[in-house]
Amino acid sequence: MPRVTLCSSMLLTLTFVLGCGEQPAPKTNTPAPSAASTTPAKDDHGQTQAGAGHAAHGAGPHEGAVADWGGGKYHVEFTVDHDKQEATVYVLGSDEKSATPVKATDGKLLLNIKEPSFQVDLVAMPLEGEPEGTASRFVGKHESLGKVQEFSGTISGELEGTPYAGDFKEEPHADHPAK
Repeated sequence: MPRVTLCSSMLLTLTFVLGCGEQPAPKTNTPAPSAASTTPAKDDHGQTQAGAGHAAHGAGPHEGAVADWGGGKYHVEFTVDHDKQEATVYVLGSDEKSATPVKATDGKLLLNIKEPSFQVDLVAMPLEGEPEGTASRFVGKHESLGKVQEFSGTISGELEGTPYAGDFKEEPHADHPAK
């Protein structure tokens, strides 16, 4: 009997480790998750966070925290300028480096910060040379972004009818070391 329990435990662990990849949500008419929603917890893909069998993402090309979108099809990079009270999110390709212009519904993404809890609409601000109606850079302002701290939260948006969401977590760095 103990042998069955051990095998079951190993199978469950293996299933969790191999089967935890984030996939794009099916196409629906429902909006992407908000901070108030009770969606199941996802793996936290902060810039140096490793867990649940995934390799950690390094700092993004703009030195921000990187999160998966669509099981690695896209990545999003969160950066913040505390002095400007401004967040910038970059949409990156599967290589986590290349700017990837996307057509976001209404030209916006949504940033949900966990602590202190607030939301920011991120408006498309295309980089030079990006095709009309697309952007790889999204920017938003909120007074709470002026607080010098490591932010964590969710970046969500809808691309061509498919909702995406990815969790990120900043890690301490030179301009605000760990407390």
